[in-house]
Amino acid sequence: MDILGWSLVILLFVVGMAGAIYPILPGALAIYGAFFIYGWFFSFKEFGFWFWLIQTVIVIVLFIADYAVSAWGVKRFGGSKASIIGSTIGLILGPFVIPAFGLIIGPFAGAVIGEVIIGTNLKDSLKVGLGSVVGLFTSVVVKVLLQLAMIVAFVLWLVL
Repeated sequence: MDILGWSLVILLFVVGMAGAIYPILPGALAIYGAFFIYGWFFSFKEFGFWFWLIQTVIVIVLFIADYAVSAWGVKRFGGSKASIIGSTIGLILGPFVIPAFGLIIGPFAGAVIGEVIIGTNLKDSLKVGLGSVVGLFTSVVVKVLLQLAMIVAFVLWLVL
């Protein structure tokens, strides 16, 4: 049972880290779920109030940062609400429509289309599209760092 428990924990960590890049995967929630799997298979005894508080705060920050950082990229480059919505739609649909490059092209195209729809000229729309990609990459970096912090905190909690 130990092998199964650790396998599930590690699998959820891998899925969580992949979710930092691929938005369809549950990301931080998979990592958070790994803590429960560990508790069910081994023990919740190691995890006290502070562990759960720290992990929960990180998850909340991740959800807020994910949207805020992506929106910041679009806004920083002059985007409107339409381009934020378009970028979000592109982020979700892009990987399905263009499997290899949809994660980058989707948000870019969505932001550009959102801006063009509201009447922004093509040059400025392309600039906003670039901002959506900058926001996406910045968001991925933030998510990877925070999710790694969750995993490191888990490991440290177990060994200390």
